[in-house]
Amino acid sequence: MKLVARKLSLCVLGSCLALVTVAVAQESHSHAGSKPVTAEFKNADGQSVGTATLSGTGNGVKIKLDIKGLPPGDHSIHIHQTAKCETPDFKSAGPHFSPTSAAAHDHNAVPAGDIPDFMLIIAPDGTAHVSVVAPNVTMGEEPNSVFSNGGTSIVIHAVAAPGSSGSPARIACAVIKKAE
Repeated sequence: MKLVARKLSLCVLGSCLALVTVAVAQESHSHAGSKPVTAEFKNADGQSVGTATLSGTGNGVKIKLDIKGLPPGDHSIHIHQTAKCETPDFKSAGPHFSPTSAAAHDHNAVPAGDIPDFMLIIAPDGTAHVSVVAPNVTMGEEPNSVFSNGGTSIVIHAVAAPGSSGSPARIACAVIKKAE
């Protein structure tokens, strides 16, 4: 009797493990299956100052930045609510991307468009080549997808402003939309 119970337990455990493996594989496939999207950064004069290549990961969205022609130093970078980048001030990009409007109810909530613990560092020659993962967004169909409501944008600010209540000037912007 104990042998039958043990075999049954192992069978149930094996089935559960197989189901979990399939679920994880499907989740990873849905993120990895999205095609990379490239967004072009423009400065206040409408000139190209680089690109952001976005690709889905199991932990958010990987953003590969290739920047040129921006002022050296530390810069804040965020995903913003609207897929617009009208010069010269890029205010058309709206506030930081926050699909659940949690920030309106919880003043300690972090908008989905924030990229924790990251500053874009522009070298003295005006360039940057770096990758970062935005952990609170996806490239899928979820409300926190960078494609929700027709797309979003990535904004580079003039200076880094961690913990600041005011937002520094916007110096570059790139529209994020699904590839056609």
